[in-house]
Amino acid sequence: MRFVSNLPYATKEEEHVTIAMSDGVRLSARIWRPTSSEEEPVPAVLEYIPYRKRDLTAVRDSIHHPYIAGHGYACVRVDLRGTGESEGVLTDEYLEQEQRDAEEVLAWLAEQPWCDGNTGMMGISWGAFAALQVAARRPPSLRAIVIASFTDDRYADDMHYMGGALLSDNLAEAGTMFAYATCPPDPAVVGDRWREMWRERLENARPWVLEWLRHQRRDDYWRHASVCEDYGAVQCPVLASSGWADGYSNAVTRLLGHLDVPRKGLIGPWSHKYPHLGEPGPAIGYLQEVVRWWDHWLKGVDNGVMDGPMLVTWMQDSVPPSTSYEERPGRWVGEPTWPSPHVEPVAYPLTRHRIGAPGETPGGQKAPGEAPAGQEGRGEALTVQSPLSVGQFAGKWASYNAPPDLPYDQREEDGGSLVFETDPLTERVEILGSPSVELELSASEPVAMVAARLSDVAPDGRATRVTYGVLNLTHHQAIGDPQPLEPGRRYRARVQLNGVGQAFPPGHRIRLSLSTSYWPLAWPPPRPVLLSVVDGAGTLTLPVRRPQPSDDRLQRVFGEPEGTPPVATTRTTPREERWDVKRDLVGYRSELEIVKDAGTLRVEDIGLDVGRRAYERYTAVADDFTSVGGESTWTMRFRRDDWDVRVVTSTKLRCDEKEFSVDATLDGYEGDRRVFCRSWNETLPRDCL
Repeated sequence: MRFVSNLPYATKEEEHVTIAMSDGVRLSARIWRPTSSEEEPVPAVLEYIPYRKRDLTAVRDSIHHPYIAGHGYACVRVDLRGTGESEGVLTDEYLEQEQRDAEEVLAWLAEQPWCDGNTGMMGISWGAFAALQVAARRPPSLRAIVIASFTDDRYADDMHYMGGALLSDNLAEAGTMFAYATCPPDPAVVGDRWREMWRERLENARPWVLEWLRHQRRDDYWRHASVCEDYGAVQCPVLASSGWADGYSNAVTRLLGHLDVPRKGLIGPWSHKYPHLGEPGPAIGYLQEVVRWWDHWLKGVDNGVMDGPMLVTWMQDSVPPSTSYEERPGRWVGEPTWPSPHVEPVAYPLTRHRIGAPGETPGGQKAPGEAPAGQEGRGEALTVQSPLSVGQFAGKWASYNAPPDLPYDQREEDGGSLVFETDPLTERVEILGSPSVELELSASEPVAMVAARLSDVAPDGRATRVTYGVLNLTHHQAIGDPQPLEPGRRYRARVQLNGVGQAFPPGHRIRLSLSTSYWPLAWPPPRPVLLSVVDGAGTLTLPVRRPQPSDDRLQRVFGEPEGTPPVATTRTTPREERWDVKRDLVGYRSELEIVKDAGTLRVEDIGLDVGRRAYERYTAVADDFTSVGGESTWTMRFRRDDWDVRVVTSTKLRCDEKEFSVDATLDGYEGDRRVFCRSWNETLPRDCL
């Protein structure tokens, strides 16, 4: 990244500004704005998240907020109610109170003498959720939003559930927020009130996973703040981005297809990162694009920001399997609209462990015209009953690229799967969008799942997972409305895979792998399942893209990543990152252990040492589907002179055939003295899960 200091506007920073809400709670804001803004007001851009602006996001914020401010904007970074130095408590994500607060913050910004009355919102992850959800509420000053790594559907396409199956990230992210929401404010800002504010947070805390497990169906809890319930509610322009390695690879194209406002989409090879910090690379000059967006929609500059493709995305080339990549080879491609006229859904028949050519019959011969596959030999069953070990090389639902968390070579996973494969390709095949699999099947149990993985198989046999999808088969009629299966009865089911842009070269094969478990990425059903798939009755549909001559003009579409110099920090203890798969062949216990220890970092301008350590563990014994369990433990530490505080949270999730059990603890320390302790032991029924 190129760090720049010579910007069009000289700026000033206000480190702690309080904004009073209508109920008396005061939120804490950090503001960067042009020094000339009091005489020449500028638009305001809000980033609104719970991740502690003063310390935990200080480095990241210092790279992009002063940069945007230096181009003529007031950039305002607000911690949500109950986080950082903001008063109150935070008890869950995307609450009505959170969104009302955001509307009040926007109204406050629009009234400031240094603001010209126009506002925008930007953010990644929670910040992007907040911007999109608030946009649907149409606050009068909000003119445009910029969002990265988000979803418009909180139930069907978020970290909680996929295809009605429970994701392990439901536990992991609940553990993350259990820790973040119970950290104390900084006494250097709030003074002696810090202990009272901290105590309020600790007293009101609960493990978030409990609420998320109470809603195993698509009910009003998930419909709230899911913009897909009413796309028409969004009336401002949207610049949306994500990455193929992220868990949120689907929402960009859904917004492009459903919104009726000026909109642009950008999808790179990245994990859960802002595009100017993108990993795997190439990272891009994203902040330059953001400034152009704000210049047009907040200042009315005619700069051609809406020219060119509606969607620009990275078409990934073939790579060997690896849990981490510094760069993903490929090229930029553009689509004028979405759905794109350049992308055609092509159905490939699944028969006798082969992915046939379009229009091919089960016997391997081309059928005349467009006759459907599966007319010969239909009814024979191909069966699979996967061991719990399938999924240990699945990687993270949403990659953060630290520790290395992408899926590894799929050959071992395929040993416990039902596999279909093309002949070696005779020409390059490119796909862009969401593949899908349609199956006719039956299951031996009333609750069953199927995981579908699409892989690029090299001539030497190495298999790189390209994309995947999971379906809880009790949701086969409607995601979010499960009905128990009748064992032995045949059903039609459609598995939607995550969106991707991927090229398969000549000589490679395309492989589809089906498994009845995918642990620990997804929680398995209560009992092992024998799945019978009707041979010749299924299809794999790929969104095949035709390369366009205009693609060549896009290869220099983005500049080098830029930002302002980050705040000074000093590492006082090292990082530790581990991702270990362990198997005990005596007791048949398997374990995935993840360590994400950020070490200790001193933020020099405030003299604060900050430490974060996350530990996750997922276990199972043999093929006992009720032996699976997960835990998420966090330690957060803040230290300056004689102020030394620590929060330690632990959340453990177990199950039997009928219930989930949650055991959680929360401990607060001042120095070595524990000043707060609480535990939870609760059970919740499994609902077709």
